[in-house]
Amino acid sequence: MSALEAVLFDVDGTLADTERDGHRVAFNRAFSEAGLDWDWSVSLYGELLAVTGGKERIRHYLSRFFPEMLDEEGIDGRIAQLHRRKTHYYLELLRAGEIPLRPGVERLISECRQAGLRLAIATTTTPENVTTLLESTLGPDSIDWFELIAAGDIVPAKKPAPDIYLYALEKMSLMPDQCIALEDSHNGIRATSQAGIPTLITVNGYTEKEDFTGALAVVDQFGMPDEPFSVLEGELGGAGMISADLLKQLV
Repeated sequence: MSALEAVLFDVDGTLADTERDGHRVAFNRAFSEAGLDWDWSVSLYGELLAVTGGKERIRHYLSRFFPEMLDEEGIDGRIAQLHRRKTHYYLELLRAGEIPLRPGVERLISECRQAGLRLAIATTTTPENVTTLLESTLGPDSIDWFELIAAGDIVPAKKPAPDIYLYALEKMSLMPDQCIALEDSHNGIRATSQAGIPTLITVNGYTEKEDFTGALAVVDQFGMPDEPFSVLEGELGGAGMISADLLKQLV
């Protein structure tokens, strides 16, 4: 077994609760701007999260509710434009400070840096979404804390395909057992499992009932001194916070 060298972070739902009050709201604003009467409710959006990627999610929605639209001329361009406008509104929310990091995220990133662990991002969201979240919560210098930001359409297939993690391993010249991935969803654990990367899950309101077979452990959050995490699956030896030392022990 290799010693831990790198921590690979998912973004949406892992670093921050971005989905319900971020991406969903931004999608609805883009739809309204385009004159569409589509409304992605909290419950409907939870169902749509089974599909990763914003453009893919719109296409899936159309296939369920307006399949005839998929045959319209120029539909690919229209979907892409809707997604661009959604990204615009999402970035507005981030810059306004309306989407904070989840409890313990900033502490854990700081500990990992102090411990000399290499950091990377592996996500299906767009690169600008990642950098704006980091800048708005951790400051402009935080982007340089991450050796690699693997995001968006940089690989052919999005999670649950392992492509984004395989890309990160290749670019960082790492073996899977030299890393740990921090994820929040069934699609995330499917991607990391196929890449062979040990994975810790921290759930959120949308993912808490999903199947995390193969995870090292499942917790409700990363934890803070005054707000310890709860272990939902696995054994973490009575710890109350996910720390750099605990991550090293897990792998």
